[in-house]
Amino acid sequence: MTQKFNCIAIDDEPLALQLVESYIRRTPFLNLIGTYGSAEEAMSTIQNEKIDVAFLDIQMPDFSGLQVSKMLSPDTKVVFVTAHDRFAIEGYKVNAVGYLLKPISYDEFLDVAMKVQGMLQKEQVAAAPVAAAPSQPEQKTILVKSDYKMLQIPIKDILYIEGLKDYVKIYLENEKDPIVSLLCMKSLESKLPENKFCRVHRSFIVQTSKCKIIEKGRIVIENNSIPISDSYRSAFFDKLQNVAIEV
Repeated sequence: MTQKFNCIAIDDEPLALQLVESYIRRTPFLNLIGTYGSAEEAMSTIQNEKIDVAFLDIQMPDFSGLQVSKMLSPDTKVVFVTAHDRFAIEGYKVNAVGYLLKPISYDEFLDVAMKVQGMLQKEQVAAAPVAAAPSQPEQKTILVKSDYKMLQIPIKDILYIEGLKDYVKIYLENEKDPIVSLLCMKSLESKLPENKFCRVHRSFIVQTSKCKIIEKGRIVIENNSIPISDSYRSAFFDKLQNVAIEV
């Protein structure tokens, strides 16, 4: 559906006003909210309605089109319609976006109207709030290969991970034996959610919420003692401050 922009026309010449009115009604993206023979007649509409475009005659008996343009909202696009080309320079001084010299053909009118449409659409795009990026669902599992099988391991069940040269051992809650996978620590670490896991040693990654006991520079998880190396100590304790410990 074509978006329509509200417009008015003011001209003290009835035939000229009727012609502009017919052109507005013929243009699918313009919505005519009123035509007026003087600025005084249009005053209520100017004060109370949202006007996107105003087609104004310049020479009128009460207020000139130049004066009327200064009464409009700064957002309103002004197109001057006049029989006198000597007013063109004055028109552009008040930031008119178009200038139509009578008698006007529909092609001339449409050219100016489309220019206004483009300006208004660009302004709307610039003013529109940036859409928030859709939130990503929380990662709940990781996929690893073990003994020629692919396993989906629940992240919440991982206690810690031990790296042994070319493979890793993944220790899980309520499981006696770890899952062994031919995988390097760096590759596995990249699969884990950063807000839940922390490297504490070249050979160990822990799930920080499982770290309930720390004594003598080591983490105790289910009676297993995990060393904290100096190079990872500060980052681990910083992360620990922001993690709810499971009980």
